[in-house]
Amino acid sequence: MAYTTPKTARQWNVTGHDGSGLKFSEQPVPDIGDDEVLVKLHGASLNYRDLMVPRGQYPWGVKAGVVPGSDGAGVVIAVGKHVTRFQSGDKVVTMLLPQHIAGPVVGNMVDFGLGASVDGTFRSVGAFSEHGLVAMPEGLTFTEAATLSCAGLTAWNALFGLAGRQVSAGQWVLTQGTGGVSIFAVQFAKAVGARVIATTSSSEKAKLLEKLGADYIINYREITEWGAEAKRLTGGAGVDLVLEVAGPPSIKQSAASVKLDGTISVVGSVGGGGKANGMPSLMDCWMSLFTARGVWVGNRLQMEDMCRAIEGNIEKLRPVLDPKVFSLDQLQEAYEYLESGKHQGKVGIKID
Repeated sequence: MAYTTPKTARQWNVTGHDGSGLKFSEQPVPDIGDDEVLVKLHGASLNYRDLMVPRGQYPWGVKAGVVPGSDGAGVVIAVGKHVTRFQSGDKVVTMLLPQHIAGPVVGNMVDFGLGASVDGTFRSVGAFSEHGLVAMPEGLTFTEAATLSCAGLTAWNALFGLAGRQVSAGQWVLTQGTGGVSIFAVQFAKAVGARVIATTSSSEKAKLLEKLGADYIINYREITEWGAEAKRLTGGAGVDLVLEVAGPPSIKQSAASVKLDGTISVVGSVGGGGKANGMPSLMDCWMSLFTARGVWVGNRLQMEDMCRAIEGNIEKLRPVLDPKVFSLDQLQEAYEYLESGKHQGKVGIKID
């Protein structure tokens, strides 16, 4: 099937770093390089990283006027002359770090982050390196598939990315809240037969965790020493892996929950700076004998593994979108909704 390349694209650009510097306009469709593909985007999703970029809070490089957004899915409508991995009509999903093909993060890979130093996905048409795309799993909508770029891959890497310490059947996993990474972690953990203890702040959000199969749910507002409670629920041994998303305000409790020789995967700091409340030091890794591991998304081979797993178990692993989905021109409202913390699952953008 032949695809017509539009002459213009609707897109957002970061025009300042005071939190309000976003501009929506219509611009010429970019030319594609020899190793690039042109994608008609149909879905995108938001991450806390997207709030940081226009505020000047992102700790890595941001180019002037960048198109924000790392998460996107769409259809290839044109390919460069050296492209071998895709052809027109293929459905694809973007990667946050397009140069991270396999193995650990090395060199300057983080200097090429989609939606920060490289133009991202909050636009109707975009040019992307063929190496920074993966085939979209069959059975998902474009907006569902877009959630895999950051939250899905981060959760997958956090659970299965450390050789010799991959989560397996019968183990205990502790997740925090109902944000995108945490929800994916619950789904992936349950899919391999692990047991999940999930923390949340409300009975309403607990209903979603129950639906996803969490074995135990702790309201951290009611039980402030939830680390000790999680350890008690395991019979006193502690959890095998903690998915740490909140950062300084919660790391002390995460350390209290983990078993001897367990793992804490630190994937973010959505709880903000806050009070550290006796945040553990590196010496605690020795005193309590646990491994603390930082996770920055993951590589393309991991993402391809994840996509195959989702496609093979589509109903159990279907991404969870918040019921409130925004259009591309409502991006600023979507930012506000994400920041409010009212969402359950990923905040999605539908692109016509």
